[in-house]
Parts: sequence; C-alpha cells; structure tokens
Amino acid sequence: MIVLKIIFWVFLFIIVYTYVGYGILLFAIIKIRRLFNIGKKEKMNLDYEPEVTLFIAAYNEKDYVAAKMKNSLELDYPKEKLNIIWVTDGSDDGTPDLLQNYPNTTVHHLEERNGKIGAMNRGMQYVKTPIVIFSDANTNLGKESIRRIVNLFSNPQVGCVSGEKRIINKETDVASGAGEGIYWKYESTLKKWDAELYSVVGAAGELFAIRTNLYQHVEKDTLLDDFIISLRVAQQGYTIQYDPEAYAVETASANVKEELKRKIRISAGGIQSIVRLRSLLNVFKYGTLSFQYISHRVLRWSLTPLCLVLLIPILTVIAIDEGIFSFGLYAVLFWLQLLFYVSALLGWFLENRETRVKILFVPYYFFIMNLSVVLGFFRYMKKSQSVNWERAKRAS
Repeated sequence: MIVLKIIFWVFLFIIVYTYVGYGILLFAIIKIRRLFNIGKKEKMNLDYEPEVTLFIAAYNEKDYVAAKMKNSLELDYPKEKLNIIWVTDGSDDGTPDLLQNYPNTTVHHLEERNGKIGAMNRGMQYVKTPIVIFSDANTNLGKESIRRIVNLFSNPQVGCVSGEKRIINKETDVASGAGEGIYWKYESTLKKWDAELYSVVGAAGELFAIRTNLYQHVEKDTLLDDFIISLRVAQQGYTIQYDPEAYAVETASANVKEELKRKIRISAGGIQSIVRLRSLLNVFKYGTLSFQYISHRVLRWSLTPLCLVLLIPILTVIAIDEGIFSFGLYAVLFWLQLLFYVSALLGWFLENRETRVKILFVPYYFFIMNLSVVLGFFRYMKKSQSVNWERAKRAS
C-alpha cells in the first residue's frame, strides 16, 4: 500500500502543478523579478511603423467577408503600409468573387483544397513585407491590434508576437461559452506572465505575427500550424511576446459537442507537435523556454490526463483500505474527487441551459478538456485527423 500511496502523491503533484502550481510558481518568479527591476518592459515606440501584411487563409467564408474587410480597413495603422492578402484554397462558395470588390486586397485562389497549412505555405511566397500578421476570417480585431503587435517587433530579439483570443462574454451562457471564456481568461494571464519571464509558448491562430524571414515551410499534415510556426521561431533564438490589448474577438463554440470536436483536433495536434518539437524538451539547450514549454504545454497534452484517469482507481483502493467512511485524509480526498465528477455531471445536465453562475461549468469544461486529450491521442495514433478546415460551429 505504501507504493500505491507514493504513486498517488506523485500523480496528484503532477496534476496540481500542471493546472495551478505552474501559475503560482510563475507569479512568484515574476513578483521577485519586478522587485529587483529585472526584465522591465520597454515603452512603446510609436515611431516604429514598418510595412506589414495581414494574411488571411480562408475556406468558404463568404458569410464573414464583409465584416472582416470592414474591420480590417478600420484598423489603426497607416493604410499605405498595410497589405491585405487572402488565400482561398478550395473555396467554392463565392468567397474569392466577393473579395474582388475590395481593390486594396490581393486574393490568391486555388481550386484544389489542401488545408489551412497548405494555403499558408503557398501564400507566404506572396508576402514581401518584413512582418506578416495571421488572422482568421471569422474574427474581428481590436482597432489598435496591428499597431500594438508591430510595436513589440521594435525589439530585434522578438521574432513572434501573439495576440489575445477573446470570447464574447454574455451575462448568461451555456456550458461551452462559459467554460471556454473562463479558460481563455486564465490562459491570457499565464501568457502575460510567460512573456514577462522570457517567452510565450505558442501563439493563438486567431491573431499572431512573425518576422517574414523566420517563416519555415511547415509539413502539409500539420494540425496546429500556429503552434508549430511560432515555436519554430523560438527555436531559432527569438522570443514570442504577447500583448493582451492586441486581440481577436469571436463567439464561443455553439455547444459542448462542437467544442469537444475542436478540442480533440487541438489535442491530436498537440501530441503531433510534441513529437515534432521534441528537441525543445532539452532544457540544457533551450533553458527557460524548455521549462515553460514542458510546464505549460507538454504536461497538459501528455502525462497529466493519464494521471487523472489513473488517480480514480488508485485513490479508491487506498480510501477503501483506510476506511471510506472515516475522516482520514485519503477518505476525504476520495469524496472530494467524487464531488468533482458529480459537479462535472451536473454541468453536463445543464450544458445547454443559460445561467449567470458560470462557475458551475468549470468542472465539466475541465473534464471535457482532458477527455479530448485522451480521444485526441487515439486519433493521432490512428492518423485519422484531417488537415482540412474543420471549423467548429460558433454561437450566434
């Protein structure tokens, strides 16, 4: 039983560290650095205005073209220095034709559908500016987003900048909206601290930018193009920075089924990324970046969900041995674990009912998030995840 207890505490430590402990440790390190004025942020350089390209890879996005172009043309950046490129591989709903109505926009269309990464690889040959900014067709950008992103590139050590993904916050919401919104708020906080410590570990595909000359051709079966592209920039010795005021806004997934579909794809891509970026696990070579990468990403996509699954039978056996109705430590932990999963079950029961008490959906969303990793692992092993666009349906 002593061996089982040791395994239990090791697994529990990994779980707590992954979801809470890393954030606490990061916050403590940041506070100490601030106390000694280490890594103090530079002021904005408002005179830095290089020519940039807004790059939008799209597949059948006719419903978003008008809103996206209106938003893009209203961005606070010199119009003569903002180039807009759409790459519409495989679109057959009239998206390329609609874009012809905008003379200040370049459209590169290909009848064949090769997935988003295929469109990005092909489209990059047309980018002639020093900085390229990637954005999704169904997201609107904050008015100052381009300016704020570009400003961070005034530091030559910065090779990539990630914007913030914001989920439209409603007063009442269903499980998918409430869970995704809370998750991204927490992620945003971690990214700010990651950037302040050294580098963000992966950019959000809704809005991120890189130095054009640092772009590396990405394998055509890549699932997480934004993650791979940004971290390969970091592998070249540059940092990935983050500005939460440079943001892309979109609605949450229409329901938990759609969110699960999106998360499974991300999880399969996460495992694929761990394999392809395995050199980043070498802390002796990449130091702080490896520490951040393992703590913030690798554990979530690999070991931690397995620990959560194994913890259920392990704790049950220990609690029964101790006396499941006693007030012993393991018995209490057993009932707390049971309470958590009952709460997740309650979240499932209420998933399509709007409520102001959004915290009710946190256990359910946490469960869905880890379930997606398990399902994503099997999908990756079977090589059954398509690289073609599979955008989750979004709430209205």
